[in-house]
Amino acid sequence: MKELLRSNDPTVIAFATALLNGEGIDCFEWDVNTSILEGSIGILPRRLMVRSADHAAAERAMRDNDVDLGR
Repeated sequence: MKELLRSNDPTVIAFATALLNGEGIDCFEWDVNTSILEGSIGILPRRLMVRSADHAAAERAMRDNDVDLGR
């Protein structure tokens, strides 16, 4: 798996997940529980992971929809 996106904003993660699902690309969100534990101060970003084979297509989908990859 490769990291596609890193964000403190859960709406960005949700939007990116919906875009990837629409493209038929499986994704998995990492660090959800850790970011929830820190409360609502937003210091710990969540990461969206995709299969290595899907990474280029996923990045293209993010760029085409003006999603900041947070890197």
